[in-house]
Amino acid sequence: MDAVSLTFGLLFLVIVAWWAASRVFTLHLPALGWTVAGGLILFGVIGLLGAISSGRRDQPVPVAAEARVAPAPGDLPPEVHASIVQELLEDPAARFENQHPAAEGRTAPETKHEPEK
Repeated sequence: MDAVSLTFGLLFLVIVAWWAASRVFTLHLPALGWTVAGGLILFGVIGLLGAISSGRRDQPVPVAAEARVAPAPGDLPPEVHASIVQELLEDPAARFENQHPAAEGRTAPETKHEPEK
């Protein structure tokens, strides 16, 4: 059941009952300001009662779930995944020197620049 709909439905019924009673009986009703203040106090009391009663509900006991290790993306074993990450973290220049030891003594070819005329 929707609590907001119930609250406004009851408020509507109270207003209709008040109007019907004022048509049948001669009632000296209080000023509108006092009516609004009383309604706000009533809503506050209803809100407090709702907050107090909602805290008393029993919390369900959490159920322990089994921990499962998900496979690495692409179904790679953890060792292969770790070696790929290690390769990515290495310095590319050091890796090139390790793979091509003959290139260590070489220098970049010099380019000849002709002076402009």
